[in-house]
Amino acid sequence: MITCSLTYQIDPYKVPEFEIYARAWIHIITRMGGTHHGYWFPHEGANDVAYCHFSFETLADYEDYRNRMAVDAECNAAYAYAERTRCIIRYDRSFTRPVLDGQPLGDNA
Repeated sequence: MITCSLTYQIDPYKVPEFEIYARAWIHIITRMGGTHHGYWFPHEGANDVAYCHFSFETLADYEDYRNRMAVDAECNAAYAYAERTRCIIRYDRSFTRPVLDGQPLGDNA
């Protein structure tokens, strides 16, 4: 599994607009075969930072999604909404692989 993690700098006066954008992408990622892990909005601390994580089974699946999203009307509408509302100031994207199962330290100690 590969997880795309995004850190957004958002306009703190446009959180409602960013939430509309976020909900659209949760729907889009799910529709396009990914697993969306949600968005995290500012609560305490910095009021202009939000996070998002979504996964695809393989890097090839993610690359296929990227190719399909480039021509997908709903994806393009979401991007246009963010540009029009200017709710996103900037974002950083990174890729990680999760470790989701625990085990005792055992002989590794």
